[in-house]
Amino acid sequence: MGHIPTTDTAALRSYMQNDALGGFLLMGANMPADEPALRAITAALTVDPSRPPLIAIDQEGGDVSRLPWDDLPAPYELQDADPAATEAAYAARAALVRQAGIGVNFGIVADVTADPQSFLRRRILGTTPDAAAARVAAAVHGEQGKALSTLKHFPGHGAAPGDSHSTIPATATTLDQWRTADAVPFRAGIEAGAPLLMFGHLAYTAVDTAPASLSPTWHRIAREELGFTGVAITDDLGMLEASGVPEYADPVANAVAALAAGNDMVLTVVYSTPETAPRIVDGIVAAVQSGAVPLDRLDEAATRVMELRLAIAAAGTGDLPCTTCTPRD
Repeated sequence: MGHIPTTDTAALRSYMQNDALGGFLLMGANMPADEPALRAITAALTVDPSRPPLIAIDQEGGDVSRLPWDDLPAPYELQDADPAATEAAYAARAALVRQAGIGVNFGIVADVTADPQSFLRRRILGTTPDAAAARVAAAVHGEQGKALSTLKHFPGHGAAPGDSHSTIPATATTLDQWRTADAVPFRAGIEAGAPLLMFGHLAYTAVDTAPASLSPTWHRIAREELGFTGVAITDDLGMLEASGVPEYADPVANAVAALAAGNDMVLTVVYSTPETAPRIVDGIVAAVQSGAVPLDRLDEAATRVMELRLAIAAAGTGDLPCTTCTPRD
């Protein structure tokens, strides 16, 4: 999933066409003045409607909002409300996203923290694990049929103080402690049917000293313990570079390591130029050819991503199918 900061539809179409990317993340620099202009942008990004890319947006509402016309309740306004209010807000928000031609919303922060100074405090849906879990599940239910929900930032940014945009936050939280706290909202969102899970650049050092985005251990926990069957995607790999840690200075090496760890999709935004994504594609190809990344790992990742792309194509202008959830009573 790539990104370039422009609203030029010709440039966006060329970017997607030349590199055959699986997705595109819309950021503030891609936002035009109104919804019709945004629909023109998403149409330009969709080179092949039979296999549309996963066009994504960070539409949390409130502090993190790319759509200027979203005046729905923000997460901090929902923290003490009935979960039904969260479901209604996210249903309406997902409808705005879908109307603009966007299939994926990176909009559900499943982190939990009681720290009033945390930069996440206004973005979370609850300040205790159970409160957050109820609203995270409600948000997923609200988005179903309209936008493909993404839970972030797994395994939980709340336990790891600091901002992963500029450092790699670390915590000594043990796996057992995680299971009873930060895991709870993610488990609820997965059980509600969220089809995407975003792995954060967070180090739970008692579990793995590597950031979760590069950790096979955390991917195994998500799959085997929490039962996640959808698309695992990294947070922006440019954030690893921004941390200043020398071993994460190469975006291609980061992408290869992320794929090998279990991510199905890698995301590049910060420092991304039109040349970044092609370099990452070439690096992944070389890694598979050399045996550094097993071919079946690439096949598994590509299959999961393509299933979501084909689900969007099949839905057309109708409701998006849920690829991971079971019918509700």
